[in-house]
Amino acid sequence: MTMKMSLRGLVAGLLWTVAGTAMAQSGTVTAICSTDQSWCELAARDFQAATGIRVQQVRKATGEALAQLRAEAANPKTDLWWGGTGDPFLQAAEAGLLEPYRPTYLNDLHGWAVRQYAMSGNMVGGFYTSAIGFGWNDEVVRKKKLPVPRCWADLIDPKYKGEIETSHPASSGTAYTILAGLVQLMGEDAAFDYLKKLHRNITQYTRSGTAQAKSVAKGEVAVGVSFIFGFENERQQGFPVHSAAPCEGTSYEVGGIALIKGARNRDAAIKYYDWLMSPAGQSIGAKANSLQVPANKTFKPDPRIPLIDNVRLIKYDFEKYGRAVERRRLIDRWEKDVNSLPR
Repeated sequence: MTMKMSLRGLVAGLLWTVAGTAMAQSGTVTAICSTDQSWCELAARDFQAATGIRVQQVRKATGEALAQLRAEAANPKTDLWWGGTGDPFLQAAEAGLLEPYRPTYLNDLHGWAVRQYAMSGNMVGGFYTSAIGFGWNDEVVRKKKLPVPRCWADLIDPKYKGEIETSHPASSGTAYTILAGLVQLMGEDAAFDYLKKLHRNITQYTRSGTAQAKSVAKGEVAVGVSFIFGFENERQQGFPVHSAAPCEGTSYEVGGIALIKGARNRDAAIKYYDWLMSPAGQSIGAKANSLQVPANKTFKPDPRIPLIDNVRLIKYDFEKYGRAVERRRLIDRWEKDVNSLPR
């Protein structure tokens, strides 16, 4: 055999090895992401670069994502759902739309994340956490001579008429977390009396619960009600925004992650799931300026992330308020008793 032929054989072997490796790492995963758009995009890009697995992903609010999974139940087109408030994930588990998955790295996760696995029969994992609060634009409140809100009771002051933005509980998991939290904090009838008064001051209910921070930062609205991390992110980017947790107490989220029952690309979905829960995946949030507290405790989180250690959190009953029948009942009552009223 000549040296030329040997070199050809060596090159061919190397090409075959490279091609085989690429094939082994290739594949596709179809996902729904319900956290901030920037995190969704950066995670998909970095995972694809790291693994060669193609990510086909759309961003949907949790309520819209749940509706899509229900519609696809007989013929699932989605493999993985991640990010966004956990209650709709628990409702999807209850409806039989998710597949159990118990990772081997549970000891790497905070207790609040592990509890989501136990509560849902391993169908929903805890992905991150953050508390509900208020954000306001310093320049707008000063110009309009509005008081800075510190408590839930402050927001029903007539001075805020047309100055507050929040989201719609039928489409937004954030808004449902607010609604269910107020019911647990005040009692149901008192909470709905409060929401009727708050309704008079609302300028709009957006589809997504991530919109309020941007609206406040741009000065389109004086006050927003959403997760504190969003407002804190805008402040750190130089906008005249500040935030506070309600003095009476507040609800919080444990963001979800789940495999879809009947997933067509299960192996690729598990790889994406595990990567999202790893330090590499969890650190993407802060890199994308999405400042929730990550579930993985084995790495040092970004110092910009607002901690919830000093926030007065209610004892949120995820099991009860994560049930589909309870969600539907509360939203129906909100539509009838609150959203139907004039503003």
